[in-house]
Amino acid sequence: MPIPQLDRVEAFEPHRSLTAIKCLTLSEDYLQDHFPKFPVMPGVMMLEALFQAGAWLLRVSDDFNRPLVSLREARSVKYQDFVAPGDSLLIDVSVAKTQDNVVQLKAKGEVGGRLAVGARLILAYESVDELRPELQGSEGYCRAELKRQWQLLTRHLASAE
Repeated sequence: MPIPQLDRVEAFEPHRSLTAIKCLTLSEDYLQDHFPKFPVMPGVMMLEALFQAGAWLLRVSDDFNRPLVSLREARSVKYQDFVAPGDSLLIDVSVAKTQDNVVQLKAKGEVGGRLAVGARLILAYESVDELRPELQGSEGYCRAELKRQWQLLTRHLASAE
């Protein structure tokens, strides 16, 4: 089950960087258990938010030609602050190194100017047809759905122009 961790994209520079925001609310299902008396965003969800921002950077930079993005490695992950309901996690990802379909990113999430999480992520991206030839023909649907989601994440940017 996908759990979207980005509410909007604030800035995007193809092949270079992406900035996004996650606004944490009490309505997040995982906060019911983590923790009932002190609800905070789990570290794994903070890392997932960094990954999702990186995945969008790769997909859109490649014009959705290789829409399947996987996390190969998460290195030097550091958690430094809590993200609580009412907080906005400002996520920045930038390309550090690219080799073929594998990209190393510097990623961080801040709350109120304070570092909450930082990591180096290694992501790979591929096309549906390359990865799963038996699903040939489904790539068009995958691209269309991702483009629709991208429009939702960036709709405020289009209206600002």
